[in-house]
Amino acid sequence: MIALNDGNQIPQLGFGVFKVAPGQAERIVLEALEVGYRHIDTAAAYHNEQEVGRAIAASGIPREEIFVTTKLWNSDHGTKAAHTAMDASLEKLGLDYVDLYLIHWPRPDLDLYVETWLALEEMKSAGKTRSIGVSNFTIAHIERIIAASGTVPAVDQIELHPAFAQRELREFGKSKGIAIEAWGPLGQGKYDLFGMPPLADIVAAHGVSAAQVVIRWHLQNGIILFPKSSSRERMAQNFDVFGFELTSDEMASIDALDQGMRVGLDPDTNTNQ
Repeated sequence: MIALNDGNQIPQLGFGVFKVAPGQAERIVLEALEVGYRHIDTAAAYHNEQEVGRAIAASGIPREEIFVTTKLWNSDHGTKAAHTAMDASLEKLGLDYVDLYLIHWPRPDLDLYVETWLALEEMKSAGKTRSIGVSNFTIAHIERIIAASGTVPAVDQIELHPAFAQRELREFGKSKGIAIEAWGPLGQGKYDLFGMPPLADIVAAHGVSAAQVVIRWHLQNGIILFPKSSSRERMAQNFDVFGFELTSDEMASIDALDQGMRVGLDPDTNTNQ
């Protein structure tokens, strides 16, 4: 568990449902919960909140034992639209509250993310979410919402993987008490992460998979992450990462893979609707 700056706690290793198609999400999330995951990360834009909610209900696990994150989409910036979007997400999820609600992207071209952040504060006060945070926000974006509201986000969920380690943003988060979450923690298959030396040597030394090594690198760096898989076997393997520890030399060798190589969208220019 990671302690958030608002007094709440979040499981460090979660399960993500980005690009998990409707029709499959309920089964996949239910299997993830059966494997042992207790942190599910979804979003309005993933179009699977309803199935995530059905899986949570079907699991029989007490609600308070599952940490649920969802996100506000770009088309719902602004006070009124944000409140409407939150209510729609809660209805789809079949929940009275979420544990964490994030602004999915800053959309600086709209210049509404400060107003939207203030709306998230209202949602937290109303009990609709226990924690509030941001996703894909840069240092400048975060500094602006803190200046406007006095509230420091609990988390910033960002693209983060060995080739794009985001060290400056991680250090900023540490200085402000903002927990860092990684999306695409395994590089989303957009480059040959597992073929990069020195991963082969580390895999051989510990008798684990390359994915397990990279997940362990995130965990030892204090990063929250949620790898996804549609395979129950792979889900279980990704969750089985607490029986070994990377040495300081192994951590440093993975750190050295950082190339500043973004494989996703740039928060300053993304205008996705």
